[in-house]
Amino acid sequence: MTDPSPATSGQPIRLLLADDQALVRGALAALLNLEPDLTVVAEVGRGDEVVEAARASRADVCLLDIEMPGLDGIEATALLRRLMPSARALIVTTFGRPGYLRRAMDAGASGFVVKDTPARELAEAVRRVHAGLRVVDPTLATESLLGGPNPLTDREREVLREAIAGGTVSAIAARVHLSQGTVRNYLSSAIGKTGTSTRVEAARTAQERGWL
Repeated sequence: MTDPSPATSGQPIRLLLADDQALVRGALAALLNLEPDLTVVAEVGRGDEVVEAARASRADVCLLDIEMPGLDGIEATALLRRLMPSARALIVTTFGRPGYLRRAMDAGASGFVVKDTPARELAEAVRRVHAGLRVVDPTLATESLLGGPNPLTDREREVLREAIAGGTVSAIAARVHLSQGTVRNYLSSAIGKTGTSTRVEAARTAQERGWL
């Protein structure tokens, strides 16, 4: 991320900021607007507002947090990739988890950096992403390679997310529209893959590793 970026010319790069914390959005906007070739054209606080706001503002690069209401940043990235492929997605998050990095890249993100990235490096990341390059926090990249892929299936992730919310197996089964036996099988498999003893521990471990 310290290499020189390709030269930019013409109009400033148009940025959309998506973060559910207004203070964080404001701080990012203030920092990025100091750059002569960058301009913040839209701010949203929900993941399900990203695509519409990106279209309306003609954003070139969308800086997305991960944990947001409506849709998380990774889900918003996938939707943006499908419905507005001209806009690039750059994940900027507090949650620097290797599992999140893998999921974000699989969803079509062009970059992944953490929020404590220096302002100058963040601006450089935006330029590189806009130029069609990929930017990934080097520490996270190494941890992601060492950690291996997410071992959980989509269904296992679904039932673990429900397990975080609590409730009995029957309640989880009703919410995901599966039989109780099937839910137990998915939970048991997830417990084994996470090396834990209970579904609550499995859910927490998976969440900490960025697998959910």
